[in-house]
Amino acid sequence: MKKILIVLVICLLVAQVAVAANTWVTLDMPGASSTEILGINGSNLVGKYYDTSGEHSFLYDGTNWTTLAKPGANWTSVQNIDGSNIVGVYQDTFGNSHGFLYNGTSWTTLDMPDASWTVIHGIDGGNMVGGYGDAFEHGYNFLYNGTTWTTLNMPGANQLWINGISGSNIVGYYYDSSGYEHGCLYDGTNWTTIDVPGGYYPGVWGIDGSNLVGTYSDISGYCHSFLYDMNIQNWTTLEMPGAVQTNIYDIDGCNLVGYYIDDTAHARGFLYTIPEPATLLLLGLGTLLLRKSLEKNWDFSKKLRGQFATFAHLNIVSSSANCELILRKEAQYEKNNLILWNKIITIS
Repeated sequence: MKKILIVLVICLLVAQVAVAANTWVTLDMPGASSTEILGINGSNLVGKYYDTSGEHSFLYDGTNWTTLAKPGANWTSVQNIDGSNIVGVYQDTFGNSHGFLYNGTSWTTLDMPDASWTVIHGIDGGNMVGGYGDAFEHGYNFLYNGTTWTTLNMPGANQLWINGISGSNIVGYYYDSSGYEHGCLYDGTNWTTIDVPGGYYPGVWGIDGSNLVGTYSDISGYCHSFLYDMNIQNWTTLEMPGAVQTNIYDIDGCNLVGYYIDDTAHARGFLYTIPEPATLLLLGLGTLLLRKSLEKNWDFSKKLRGQFATFAHLNIVSSSANCELILRKEAQYEKNNLILWNKIITIS
């Protein structure tokens, strides 16, 4: 009887830690019909929202929501943030699209020389990445270090989209000669294909250190979001509980952001927090003790197996830099379209 009580106590401990360890928080711009979070740095989040007057960009500092609009622009689309610097794209009164850097005070236009349009998707320190078009409306990608614009071409890729940067690592996705989509990473020297095991059409949207986030499709055509730790080569599926669709766009430390589609077909922003190392260690210890106890009480464990089936879906990973605890859920949703790119190419 004492062993049974020990098992139950351990199970309750693990369950409590599992519930508290990772959190999904919905974040909606007040008065908006839809909210999409595209970038995160510290406590600051950026993205776009929709109301009765159309599409707008925002900055959220954890307390206040601020609409961001470049003075004189037809529209402004914020893409990412690093420190106090925000990047994206705006359209001028002539219908031309330009990249921009906003430092909280001043708006600076940043255009690839001789480009017909420019969009900045990611920033890390003084380095920015994005895309541009030539006079024939062919799309290319670039790295800009504040002085020099460098075109990025992946050998063998028919089309390439660069979405994010962290240190010397740049991520995105490409189409091969057969028209298949793959995620990719460029470290300044080598290009590496990033394919989700058993998945199709992966795209990497954000990176922080060794961690990548993005989306992929399964064999049935349903899409899923992922977190990939390059150091330990671990893939984790992430989906907002109860959501029809989940899109993860950026990561900063243990915090991930994006948006999900609810059952009313509205986009809602979210912040997902991965557990801290100490919390994960406690959960791992509790799980280990539970396993040992059940091994010694096999007959009893068989009776409880159905009650503890939830734990079979816990994917626990620990590393020096990050910790992950994911409660998996089989949600089905459609892959997000590249609305911004289509808008730029159509208008430019």
